[in-house]
Amino acid sequence: MINIRNNKIQVFVISQQSLFQQAVEHTLSDTDDMIVLSMTPINEDVLKAIDNLPPDVALLDLDGQSENGLDLAKKIRQRSPNIGVMLLTSNPEDNQLFLALKAQASGYVSKEVTGQQLIETVRRVAKGEHPINEALTARPKVAEHVLQQFQELNSRSEAEAFISPLTPREIEILQYIGQGYLNKQIAAELGISEQTIKNHVTSILRKLNANARTEAVVVAIKQGLIKIA
Repeated sequence: MINIRNNKIQVFVISQQSLFQQAVEHTLSDTDDMIVLSMTPINEDVLKAIDNLPPDVALLDLDGQSENGLDLAKKIRQRSPNIGVMLLTSNPEDNQLFLALKAQASGYVSKEVTGQQLIETVRRVAKGEHPINEALTARPKVAEHVLQQFQELNSRSEAEAFISPLTPREIEILQYIGQGYLNKQIAAELGISEQTIKNHVTSILRKLNANARTEAVVVAIKQGLIKIA
């Protein structure tokens, strides 16, 4: 679940359109449980800005920058799995939804939604939900496309990587877990906080569909993600 600090959902708005940025800020800031941390266009400095001031939800406008926006969404998820990424578009279509799923976006929303609908979706994403999956029931062609992708993959490990690949840091942490290290010990080895390790472990369990650390290690070994001497 995404961490909601100080009872406020922290939102980062990314859009090429200043007017859209202002409209979203006005909508979200009018609530008691949200705050807009920053607004920026899609550029090479976005990832650094997110690293410096990580939000709970990154709200990303695809209009005018669809390819770059999808690539940015993927990079955000890879670098910071605890950040929920919401994509907004004026023209929702099947292929873009499919690419949004591959980028591990939590939400894919039309700009035709009302302000209240946007607010509710942001809240759901901040809680760790994935409203984007509901779009599949309304778009059977996308669901069929996803199924076809799985059928074309050669191994389970490739299938798992397609759905939710582990980041290099997560694989490193999983390797330590496989060697019997506790969170505190891993944090000391890597020079990061124990809470960060806990966040990574939560992400690892979710991605591998595992209920416990031991199960995650077994799944990872079977998939060839890690090796235990």
